[in-house]
Amino acid sequence: MLLQGIFPPVTTPFYPEGNVYYKKLETNVERYSRTPVAGIVALGSTAEAILLSDEERRQVLKTTIEVAGSEKVLIAGTGIESAHETLALTEYAAELGYDVAMVRTPHYYKGQMRPANMLAFYRTVADRSPLPVIIYNFPQATGYDIPAELVIELADHPNLIGIKESSGAVEKVRKMVEGTRHVKRSATVTEAFAAVTPRMLKPNSEGAVQGGELVTIAASSGTARPSSGAVSVVSGVKTRPKEVGFQVLVGAAHQLQPSLDAGAVGAILAFADPAPTACYEIYAAWEEGDHELARIKQERIAKAAERVVGALSIPGVKYAMDLNGYFGGSVRLPLLPLTAQMKAEIDQLMADIRN
Repeated sequence: MLLQGIFPPVTTPFYPEGNVYYKKLETNVERYSRTPVAGIVALGSTAEAILLSDEERRQVLKTTIEVAGSEKVLIAGTGIESAHETLALTEYAAELGYDVAMVRTPHYYKGQMRPANMLAFYRTVADRSPLPVIIYNFPQATGYDIPAELVIELADHPNLIGIKESSGAVEKVRKMVEGTRHVKRSATVTEAFAAVTPRMLKPNSEGAVQGGELVTIAASSGTARPSSGAVSVVSGVKTRPKEVGFQVLVGAAHQLQPSLDAGAVGAILAFADPAPTACYEIYAAWEEGDHELARIKQERIAKAAERVVGALSIPGVKYAMDLNGYFGGSVRLPLLPLTAQMKAEIDQLMADIRN
C-alpha cells in the first residue's frame, strides 16, 4: 500500500451536550475528499478516539468510509491497550473496507513496555491483522517513545508497512529511514503513480468489492511481456507496481519539510484538519523538487501549526477548523474549550491560512 502524501486525521464532531454529531462528520469527510490529500485517517488522536465508547468508535469508522472519496487511502486508528481489543477493532475496520490499520504504542503499563513487550505486541497484531499495519508513535500523549532501533527491527515484518512518527524528532526520522533501506516491497499504483485501494475496485453484481488477480494487458492480448513494469488491470482500473520500502510518515506539520528531507514519504497532520491544502502545497513543492518553494510554504504555516496543534491541541484544531469552513465545534471533557484570548490568538495565526 502506497502511503505517500498528506493525510488529515479527522476530528470527531460533537453536539453541545456531548453526543457525536455524525452528520457533521460526513460533511467534513466529504470536503476533505475534494482536496488534494492522499487519504483520510479515522480515529487518530485528533479524533479524541480515546474518549469515545467502543460503539462510537465503530460508528465513526462506518460513517467515515461511507462518504470518503473512493480514490483516497483510508487509514483506521485501531490501537487499544491490549492486542486482543486492537485486533477486534482492526477486524471490524477490515470488514468495512479500510485499507490500513494505524496502531498506537500501548503505554499504560509503562514499566512493562520493554522491547520484548513491544516486539511481541506488534508482531502478534501484524501476524493476525487482515489489514497492513502502521505503528503510531505519539510520545507527547502516551509518555512512551518507541526507540528507532525497535522500529527498525519491526520493519522486517511483511505486514508492518510503516510508522507515523509524531515526536517531531527529525534525526529519529533519518535514523529510521536509513535503518530500513534494506526493506523492499511492491505497492500497486495507478498509471499516474497514485495509490490503488480496494475501494477503487468496481463492485460486482451483488454490490461486493471485486478482488482478483492482476492481469497484464500484454498477457490478455497474447503478447508475452515481463510483468514487473507492465501496466495491469484490476477490476477495470489500470495499475502498475511501484517499489516502496518501510514508509515513514510524520505528524508534526511545523517540521514537515525537514522530515521530507530526512526521508519521510508523507505525513498525517492534525494541522491538515483546518488547512489541508496549505499542508499539501509543502509536500507538492518538495515532491516536484522545488525545495525553495517548499521552504517558503513551510515557513508560512510553521508558527501557526506549532502553536495551534502543539500548544492548544484539539480545542485549538477544532476552532481553526471553524475558521476555515469545516465543522470543529466542541471537545469532550476532560478537554476544555478555548478562552476568548486563545481564540483571538488563533484568529491572528490563521488569518492568511485559508482553504
